[in-house]
Amino acid sequence: MTSLYRLDAPAAAIATAFGADAGADPWSGDYVAPGRPAPVVVSDGRGGARRFLRPKLWGVPPPPRGDRPVTHVRNLQSPFWIGTLRHAELRCLIPATAFSIWSGPEGARRQHWFSVPSLPIFAFAGIHRQDEDWSCFAMLATDPNRPVGRYQPHAMPVILHPDQHAAWLSGEWRDAVALAAPFPDQLMTVSDTPPM
Repeated sequence: MTSLYRLDAPAAAIATAFGADAGADPWSGDYVAPGRPAPVVVSDGRGGARRFLRPKLWGVPPPPRGDRPVTHVRNLQSPFWIGTLRHAELRCLIPATAFSIWSGPEGARRQHWFSVPSLPIFAFAGIHRQDEDWSCFAMLATDPNRPVGRYQPHAMPVILHPDQHAAWLSGEWRDAVALAAPFPDQLMTVSDTPPM
């Protein structure tokens, strides 16, 4: 799974791309790794009519027997996640411009960057949490498509098409979870360096 992505756009451009209010988000563009902050798009919980950028950390607190923050949600039927997924106000869009997958043996690992040329800023499906101690998010994962599967045979992030954003943010949970599918092969590119 990916443990690094880029969001090479300022908050104002991200907000425009997703019809969101940037507020005072200071994001100017950078990489995102687990434990680092990044902007996500959340809705007002009332049908998703209003969207806002909110800075959050990548990685939600682990389940009771876990010992590390969770960065990816794969088992969408898990009791640990199903309650979150049923509440539309706890779903978010995670803006990105590219994501990385590593391949190869130790000592000869190579990095591969995936992007969506038709969408300079695209969105992963995510969930977020907000409480006294944590303001955080995790991304959904699904089976890899062919380009990603060449380097990572287990999973890839769920990338949403723009016409799926509203359904993810405010749709009935069974419809929203049905969006967790591999992104079409032909809409992605891969390179050894992130697109700029």
